Amino acid sequence: MNERGVTEAGPEGLASRLLDAGALTPDWLAAYRAVPRELFVPDVVWTGVGAGTGRAEAVVRGEDPEAWLRAVYSDGSLTTQWDDGAHTGTLRGKVPTCSNTQPSVVFSMLRALDIPPDVPPEFAALEVGTGTGWNAALLSERLGSSHVVTVEFDGDNAAAARLRLDAAGYQPATVVADGSEGWPARAPYDRVLVTAGVREIPGEIVRQTRAGGIIVCPYGTPYGAEAVVRLTVHEDGSASGPFVMDSAFMRLRQQRENWPHTREYLGGDWPADGRRSETGLSPEEVADWLPRFVLGLQLSGTAPFREPDDDGSYVLWLRDDKVTSWATVDYVPDKDTFLVYQGGPRALWGEVEAAYTWWNGQGRPGLERFGLTLTPDGVPRAWLDSPEQPVPAVGQGLS
Repeated sequence: MNERGVTEAGPEGLASRLLDAGALTPDWLAAYRAVPRELFVPDVVWTGVGAGTGRAEAVVRGEDPEAWLRAVYSDGSLTTQWDDGAHTGTLRGKVPTCSNTQPSVVFSMLRALDIPPDVPPEFAALEVGTGTGWNAALLSERLGSSHVVTVEFDGDNAAAARLRLDAAGYQPATVVADGSEGWPARAPYDRVLVTAGVREIPGEIVRQTRAGGIIVCPYGTPYGAEAVVRLTVHEDGSASGPFVMDSAFMRLRQQRENWPHTREYLGGDWPADGRRSETGLSPEEVADWLPRFVLGLQLSGTAPFREPDDDGSYVLWLRDDKVTSWATVDYVPDKDTFLVYQGGPRALWGEVEAAYTWWNGQGRPGLERFGLTLTPDGVPRAWLDSPEQPVPAVGQGLS
C-alpha cells in the first residue's frame, strides 16, 4: 500500500500514482473513475514495445487475465495495432500504428485543455485520433457526449471504438475521416485535442477553433524529438502558446515521413564528394531528447539516424528532405574529435553545431521555456520565453 492507503494494483492504485505525479488533477478524477481504462483496451495488447518483429510479447486477456489487468493499470502505453491493421497474431509487427496512450500523458493533455468548471451550452470539443476511444469517453463524461466530436482515419479502429463507447454509455459524434481536415460540420470548437504527432499543425484545425479556443497537440520536427504544445487561437487567425511536456506519439498518417536511402544523396560510394573535416562536438552531446528537440526547432527538414557498431561506435547520418545534402559524423568512444564528411549545398553538421552553440549559450534552457506561434498563414515560429524572443533559424530553419 502507498501513503494514501491504496494498493498499487488496479484503478485506484493507478489513480493514486497519477495524482501523486500531478498528471491527474482533482477536476478529472471523477471522469477517471467513471470511465475505467479496461473498457477501452482490446483483449490483445503489447506493452512497452517499439518497432521491429520478434518474439511474442502480446498480453492476451483470455490467456492471462491478471497480466492483462496489470498492463491496463500500469502507467504505460499499450500498442493495439501494427502496420495499419495488416499485421495479425501475437508477434510484434513492423511499425506500431495505434495505441491506448500512457495514462499520465492522457490526463496531462486533458489538464492542458483547461476545461471550464461550468460548460456553456454551445461549448464544443474536437478530438483528432479516436484510437481505442478512451479519450473520447473521458471528454464525454466531463462535457456531455453532445459536446464532443472525435475523428478517426482508420475505419476498423473507429468501428471498434464506437462499440466500446456505446457499451460504456457514451455517444459522441464519431466520424471516419481525415483528422487533419478537422470536422467543419460542427465547428467552431472551443477545445481541440490531437492525439497523433504532427510536424505541421493543420491549418484547418486552427481555422475551425474559435478565438480564445485552445489546441493541445504533439508537435515534432523531422529531427526526431516531439513535445506537446498548448496553443491559444487569436482573433487574427494566429495561434500561440508554450510547450508543456515531452511526448512520443505515433505520427498522423497524412504526415508520415519516408526518407530516401542514403545512396540517393551520395551519387556514388561513400564518402563520394563529401568535404572532410573534424569536430570537437561529440554526437553524444546532441543525442538526448532535449538537444534534439531544440535543434529541430532551428533546423529545416533535417533528420538524423545512427548506424551502430558492436564496439559502441557509430556513424551519425544527417540528411535533408530536399535530397540535396548529407553529412556523416564518426563517433568513437573516448575520443575528443570526430571525423566529419559533408556533401551538398548545406553543411548539415555545421548547422547542427551552430544550433547547439546557440542553445548552449542560452544556458541550455529546458522545454518549459520554449513555445510556438503559428502566423495567420500557418508559418511556425518557435520562441524562447516569449514570442518576442524568436529562436534563431539555422540554415533554412523555422523563421
